[in-house]
Amino acid sequence: MSHQPVKSHQPIVFEELKTADGALIAVARLNTPKALNSLSLEMIRLLTPQLKRWAEDDRIRAVWIEAEGDKAFCAGGDIIALYRSMTEPQRGAGASEGAAFFTEEYEMDYLIHSFPKPVVCWGHGIVMGGGIGIMAGASHRVVTEASKLAMPESSIGLYPDVAAGWFLNRTPGRTGLFLGLTGARMNAADALFIGLADRFIKHELKTAVVADLIAQNWKGEDAFAMVGSVLRQHENQSADALPESPVRAHFDEINRVTDADSLTVMVAQMMELASGDGWLAKATRPLEAASPTSLALCWQHLRNCRQDSLSEVLAKEIMLSRNCLSKGEFAEGVRALLIDKDKQPRWRYASLAEMDSEWIDSFFKN
Repeated sequence: MSHQPVKSHQPIVFEELKTADGALIAVARLNTPKALNSLSLEMIRLLTPQLKRWAEDDRIRAVWIEAEGDKAFCAGGDIIALYRSMTEPQRGAGASEGAAFFTEEYEMDYLIHSFPKPVVCWGHGIVMGGGIGIMAGASHRVVTEASKLAMPESSIGLYPDVAAGWFLNRTPGRTGLFLGLTGARMNAADALFIGLADRFIKHELKTAVVADLIAQNWKGEDAFAMVGSVLRQHENQSADALPESPVRAHFDEINRVTDADSLTVMVAQMMELASGDGWLAKATRPLEAASPTSLALCWQHLRNCRQDSLSEVLAKEIMLSRNCLSKGEFAEGVRALLIDKDKQPRWRYASLAEMDSEWIDSFFKN
């Protein structure tokens, strides 16, 4: 029994698929492929209430989140819209729209993390920033041979958010800190190694996975175990396509260069790798152009959140992100990379060494 996806012009498409025994599998499909399914406030305001309805509906046994197109699951938040809210406030409405975006995005992320039913996220293609925010909370996170994950916020004057203060602190060694500072791209095997994914399944098997879920008898069964069993079978068929994990291969070196008592020393140690070739050089090279403010925010935020619960982390991130909206560094980063595209951001401080500690402290205050 195969399922043909519904075509629609809505930014998110919702479906409910009937199973063999009359239960339902709910599907949410991000549907702005030309924008790499970047997350807008409108999409958040569609998805959150729908997830709440599905949580309460006893007929729904599991939720499946995917995206239209082959390029990206979700390339992050719609930061061009956020830029407009920072630079073109309409009688005060713009700044509040940016604050609403972050607040409602994090509420949605928390809802996925705490969802009472299985949530499968099919993380095919590019999964960055806000895309990882959706995926990280799913109970069954699937990556494919084309998955490319990253938290590249330091290149635009932001910091790794969407609960990164929680999930980057739970990775092996200091890999989370390394990936947060550099914005390095991860493949499927890296995501499995650091704990951001649960299963590797070839993308060509997606239709078969959905068909198998529909074919199950769900009544009276443990829905989480049922989903796990179906995914495990398809993962076993995919083992030959799993790539090597560069993060795992370079684990000792990553821990060595992130062993420092100050961020300035740490970044200098990491930058020494940038002149070589291979994965580590490619991973650390973006540090040269990154916002020093962003690097300091990432470092401090991860330190502040080490012992925090998920809800405590997200509460801190709401405040931090609101401050990022008003202090100019984020707007300048987006301008240079995505608006004027001159790739010449004029960061407030040219280097970590020049930075005033009071500037960073101000981001962590209401």
